[in-house]
Amino acid sequence: MTAKLTLTVDPRIIAAAKLYAAEAGTSVSQLVEEYLAAIVAAPSPNPAPPVLARMRGAMRRVDRDDHHRHLVEKYG
Repeated sequence: MTAKLTLTVDPRIIAAAKLYAAEAGTSVSQLVEEYLAAIVAAPSPNPAPPVLARMRGAMRRVDRDDHHRHLVEKYG
C-alpha cells in the first residue's frame, strides 16, 4: 500500500531530480522512497544517500596538482 506525501522543494531541485530520475529509469517518488528507506534502516545517523552509494568508486581520485593544473588551464 502506498500513501501520498506532500513536500515543499525548490523548483530547480525538482527539475534536476526529474531529469536525474528519467536518466536513471526511475521516478522521483521512487528515489525519495529509497532514500527514506535507507535513512530509517541505516544504523548510523548519517547514511550515504542511495544516489551517492551508487556513485561510489565511479570517479578516479584526482590529486591536488592535477586539480590545480586544471584550474590554471580553465581560468588562466
